[in-house]
Amino acid sequence: MTQILLAAIGVMIFVVIFQIAKASEYVNVLKGEEKARRQNNKINAFLLISFLVLGLIGVWWCNDLFYNKTLFVQPAASDHGEKIDLMLYITLGVTGVVFILTQVLLFWFAFKYQESDDRKAYYFPHNTKLELIWTTVPAIFLTVLVVFGLKYWFKMTGEAPKDAIVVEVTGHQFGWEYRYPGPDKTLGAKNFKLSKGANSLGVDFDDPAAKDDIHVATTMYLPVGKPVKFVINAQDVIHDVGLSHFRLKMDAVPGIPTTLWFTPLYTTAKMKEITNNPDFVYELSCDQMCGKGHYSMRGVITVVSEEAYNFWLAQQKPEIWTVRPETAPKPAGAPAVTDSTAAAKTATPVAAVMGTK
Repeated sequence: MTQILLAAIGVMIFVVIFQIAKASEYVNVLKGEEKARRQNNKINAFLLISFLVLGLIGVWWCNDLFYNKTLFVQPAASDHGEKIDLMLYITLGVTGVVFILTQVLLFWFAFKYQESDDRKAYYFPHNTKLELIWTTVPAIFLTVLVVFGLKYWFKMTGEAPKDAIVVEVTGHQFGWEYRYPGPDKTLGAKNFKLSKGANSLGVDFDDPAAKDDIHVATTMYLPVGKPVKFVINAQDVIHDVGLSHFRLKMDAVPGIPTTLWFTPLYTTAKMKEITNNPDFVYELSCDQMCGKGHYSMRGVITVVSEEAYNFWLAQQKPEIWTVRPETAPKPAGAPAVTDSTAAAKTATPVAAVMGTK
């Protein structure tokens, strides 16, 4: 019913515009083509200058109304993000001044130099110096902005500090999963053919480096003030890791791991104070349309102190204990295995986990 109503409204608008156009033609015939054209020229000139004034007022009003709802009022939550913000302010400053200047001149010229019997049009077909100026100056400004952008891009995608915490981020329709390296500080290998059941990430547990990896499917935890390197993957279609509060983003491409690194500057608790929002959370969004459930692809990042992060990490269990329960250590006080056959069966997986087989 709603679609029918919208279609009917569209048809009515078309009919009204068509009738107005026809009525305008009839008026032109009655008044005389030349007189009507001159009158319309004056009306259009007045409307253009009115549009300029009302448009600038509207821009100011919208900025005043919605500025506090943007991320501009919140500080960038990462070191790279602060530089991105600076680059954005410079870009907006340069392009904003050019935009306002050119728009004012455009609409003012349309009003000031409207058709008049007392003025003859001056034809200005070519000026090499002027063309060089309006080509070279924008090119210089744009080149500077591009160089700044490339500098920051190579910085955040370059080599992370050696003490950086590594977190693997994997996107799939429609969610995020995270993997942390264990005490060996190295992520184990993966194979998409192993992605089934509890081993949703396809970790190859025959790789010794994978035996202490930690799989987290809910909230990502990060320590404040410590470099963090993301290794980003996708399991199905292209996704995009969007970190709006950190002012960063990076595509998640199937089969092609991508990376970025940054240093969180504020804990989640501190950002709640800064934003005066007790419900504030750092979000990890998908910034690439990836299917009908794209809107729901939201992750949560909690930034805590280094001590709290180390405590949380110590509570996590290696993923292999979930995928291969027989490799998990026996709880204290568990009865000893007395049957020689059972002992032989359990000895092999334990040896494999310890890397001695």
